Amino acid sequence: MNPSEEFLEHGMSQQNLKRTSCATVLTLAYQSLGIVYGDLSTSPLYVYKTTFSGKLRLKENDEEIFGVLSLIIWTFTITALFKYVFIVMSADDNGEGGTFALYSLLCRHAKLSILPNQQATDEKLSAYTTQDSEETWLSSHLKLFIEKHPRFQKGLLIFVLLGTCMTIGDGVITPAISVFSAVSGVQVKIKELHDNYVVIISCVILVVLFSIQHHGTHRVAFMFAPVVAAWLLCISGIGIYNIFHWNRQIYRALSPFYMLKFLKTTGLEGWMSLGGVVLSITGVEAMYAALGHFSALSIKVAFTCLVYPCLIFAYMGEAAFLSKHHHAIQDSFYKAIPETVFWPVFIVATFAAIVGSQAVISATFSIVSQCCALNCFPPVKIVHTSSRIYGQIYVPEVNWILMCLCLAVTIGLRDIDMMGHAYGLAITTVMFVTTCLMTLVMVIVWKQGIIKAIIFLVLFGSIELLYISASYCKIPEGGWIPLVLSFAFMSVMFTWNYGTMKKHEFDVENKVSMSKILSLGPCLGMVRVPGIGIIFSNLASGVPAIFGHFVTNLPAFHQVLVFVCVKSVQVPCVSDNERLIISRIGPKEYRMFCCIVRYGYKDLQQENYNFENKLVSAIIQFVEIEESDPAPTPEELCMDGGNLSMEHLAVSPHTLNNSCYIEKSFPFSCVLRVKKNENDHLQESPYKDESMQILRAKESGVTYILGHSYAEAKKSSSILKKFAIDVVYAFLSKNCRDPDVYLNVAHTSLLEVGMVYHV
Repeated sequence: MNPSEEFLEHGMSQQNLKRTSCATVLTLAYQSLGIVYGDLSTSPLYVYKTTFSGKLRLKENDEEIFGVLSLIIWTFTITALFKYVFIVMSADDNGEGGTFALYSLLCRHAKLSILPNQQATDEKLSAYTTQDSEETWLSSHLKLFIEKHPRFQKGLLIFVLLGTCMTIGDGVITPAISVFSAVSGVQVKIKELHDNYVVIISCVILVVLFSIQHHGTHRVAFMFAPVVAAWLLCISGIGIYNIFHWNRQIYRALSPFYMLKFLKTTGLEGWMSLGGVVLSITGVEAMYAALGHFSALSIKVAFTCLVYPCLIFAYMGEAAFLSKHHHAIQDSFYKAIPETVFWPVFIVATFAAIVGSQAVISATFSIVSQCCALNCFPPVKIVHTSSRIYGQIYVPEVNWILMCLCLAVTIGLRDIDMMGHAYGLAITTVMFVTTCLMTLVMVIVWKQGIIKAIIFLVLFGSIELLYISASYCKIPEGGWIPLVLSFAFMSVMFTWNYGTMKKHEFDVENKVSMSKILSLGPCLGMVRVPGIGIIFSNLASGVPAIFGHFVTNLPAFHQVLVFVCVKSVQVPCVSDNERLIISRIGPKEYRMFCCIVRYGYKDLQQENYNFENKLVSAIIQFVEIEESDPAPTPEELCMDGGNLSMEHLAVSPHTLNNSCYIEKSFPFSCVLRVKKNENDHLQESPYKDESMQILRAKESGVTYILGHSYAEAKKSSSILKKFAIDVVYAFLSKNCRDPDVYLNVAHTSLLEVGMVYHV
């Protein structure tokens, strides 16, 4: 396998980045144009129009135009180039970007432990990389502060959820404003065209855009990349033409003097216009969130070599045109296009607007996937659309929800200015959240000094707070939309996280003592029946309460019992040879095992493999390895509060390479041969007695026992908590995906046991 193929096969991690070929980087840079930079490159469609709205339109002259251009250039350079491309892009989590990627880094280094069932063995994962540099005074004290203050941990989680929800809200607004602003350009030539027709055309384009998402980012990228490349070359060429044709002195706006003079002379109106200026960088957060689809190097190459210079020329050219046509401010982009190339550019602009929406849609899919894995969003169907490039996904439910919300915004507002105000508020909030998290990463993860961290926070944070303050003034004029959307998404996320954590606390507090269950055996008439029973548990150690409820009502369980815990860990992906951890529960004659199935927040929880075959082979391998290990002493087989746990009652857990195990050591065909020629095979079998018992149990059948725990708020709970648990969380639990779905369990082999717990 050549380096290029290896890179694509294993994802976009920094370790693999060192082995990539130049051709791979250029290929990914080309693809990133259609996925990552579509949003950023279509900003010229509406930046000047939104900036010169309100009272600033009455003060329009050359000084104001030069000042706005200077603000755009320096905002674009400082935030997009310096902050994101040069600094933030370096803070990837094994190739994954976005708000939750930064938070995941902090969780691993500062021990935030937002996920249940975290164990010391998880830190031995190959993807669980931490900085080996020595702790600084600041990093050690900051970690200690975070560990001692649970309220700070919860506040940080809410802060991250706010930024995440604003990004999802951005995924609603971006397609609406991009497509609507592009289509409305036709009214420059066809003035009698009614606004209703523009809305209808925009809605049709949006429906088509969301309908093709199931084809996958990989195919969409190759289809969209030529459009964005053509668009960037068009607007840069037109910009250069306008500079030489209308005002060659426009280069003077590169001086920050004009920016400062503009803010001083325009006062309040100039400050409020910043809500329009910030639209020039609306795609940078999506660029970072979509990092997992490509590589940091490919995105940097595309930005610095093509995107940045083309957009600078485009903004300068439009400003040069405006300096000679003050009356054309509301349709400046299309009116600045030379007459002879208007229609070709209009067609490219429409396609580019469609592509621009793709960036935030892809970013939204990545964010939702991360949220699901980190217990902040109900499990939904996640489809990996590329067999070669890891991390390119499609989320059907989220796709159609975004489409409906985009159509509602387009039909409801019908105003580019109001959409722009909503857009600016969403993106500035997300950028500020990223700045704060990045500051913590610099101190805790990178072990940087306090001076560098403060400079980063003050420099970029002050700029973003200035833009946020201007955007919040536009709340009555459309800025309320991202706030409402964010509140709705954040309520769902926080309720789901709260409910799942309470459910885990209930399971931990109500773990069952196996000795107690077995002591009740004679009076209950408990028997062991042939076969293997696989019990899904929310606990990584111990016997769940659902099992006690099961044997009390049905006093019989299988010859071999396996408690399976499917859990997420705070890493992007877990390799196949580290997927399962097998351990024994209780004495050997009980034939009870614990299996932990680990997934990263970027992993596909596969639906296309036979889980029980892998599990049985892994258990057999564990039994064979256990034979060569020294037996645990009676002191090691102790009870912890009457409950059995993996750490106390199991031998040292072994991590197993199950894919290699099935293919080489214990192929599934071998299990079938035992049934066909059992007598002969027993004499020649290399397996020990216990291994043969497990194989016979497998041939008798496998039953999956899945617990359905229903949460109910206590009678003494407040009305808000009762609504959150009894209505919202209950609805989400009923409609989310259970482990049996993504482990491909046949319904004929499934047994469900219900329980109610109060929180």
